Amino acid sequence: MSSLFVYPVSSPDLPNKVLTHVDDMASTLTELGVRFERFCVATAVRPGTAEEDVLDAARAQLDQLMTQHGCVAVEVISLDNNHPQKAERCAALLREQRQDAGQVWCFLGGRGQLSLHLGDYVYAVQCERNDLVVVPAGTAHWFDLGEEPRCVVLRLFDKTERALSLVEDDLAGRFPGLDD
Repeated sequence: MSSLFVYPVSSPDLPNKVLTHVDDMASTLTELGVRFERFCVATAVRPGTAEEDVLDAARAQLDQLMTQHGCVAVEVISLDNNHPQKAERCAALLREQRQDAGQVWCFLGGRGQLSLHLGDYVYAVQCERNDLVVVPAGTAHWFDLGEEPRCVVLRLFDKTERALSLVEDDLAGRFPGLDD
């Protein structure tokens, strides 16, 4: 089940709001300029599936999303516990960062937690298959796949060339992760 945990930056151990209803999650995030919605994924894709196979399986929906959101580049995150570079990929995503490009996160399978640092709050969105999150450029965020990753995500960008900057005061380690 998808859920949204809202934490004050000053107290990362206790959320002041927990939402599990899609409409409540969407309206809370919309106020911040982030879009959350359900997007029906037609083709089942298993976590750990090779990038080319994920792109082939999701081609029709990928084309639709890229057109609808003005995206020009895509990254596939497809990890399971047997992935040879699991630790490196998970660690890179778990570091708080900003992209100078807008992003669309489309969850095709499994689950993950996309945390957004906006002002004095962290919005931890636990996502699963059929979730879609549109994140504006410059939003500080990190992505947690948990201790035993099992997730397939298309991450679309509205720029081909992107600049990534890591946030100096990395908050990710202070907040509960996917498995906490």
